[in-house]
Amino acid sequence: MFKKEQKYFTVDEIKRKLENYCVYQDRCHKEVEQKMWEFNLIPEAKELILLSLMKDNFLNEERFSKSYARGKFRIKSWGKQRIIRELKFRDISAYNIKTGLKEIDEAEYLKTIYRVTENRNEVISEPNIYKRKKKLIDFLMRKGFENDLIFKVVGEVVS
Repeated sequence: MFKKEQKYFTVDEIKRKLENYCVYQDRCHKEVEQKMWEFNLIPEAKELILLSLMKDNFLNEERFSKSYARGKFRIKSWGKQRIIRELKFRDISAYNIKTGLKEIDEAEYLKTIYRVTENRNEVISEPNIYKRKKKLIDFLMRKGFENDLIFKVVGEVVS
């Protein structure tokens, strides 16, 4: 029933809050714009703050795409397709997506898909080899690995 009291901030206070938001973790423009939306800013103030964040290097989409690709690959073992899809969802340019994917070492990428496939294969209790392969393929597709690589690895791991 009670209406939440709206707090008001100056442009400088909002700018400082957003600088801290960007320092905590690399952010993309879309995330920062969503955060700004919470402050009910006029368009001129939003633009002023965005330009200031980019000028002072708090907001850098190339750096964001690199750290995002590295992190999702190393921590969550995502494939390139999933990383590309998630970066596109965040409105990252094709150039920055390509730059981000260069952070993933090819040898490490192959080791990861084999490791993920072998680990998942041990967990699946399906005795039918075709159903087992189907479950593995579906899992690896959700992880975002490329089709040709999936079929090659699953063929080698499940025999």
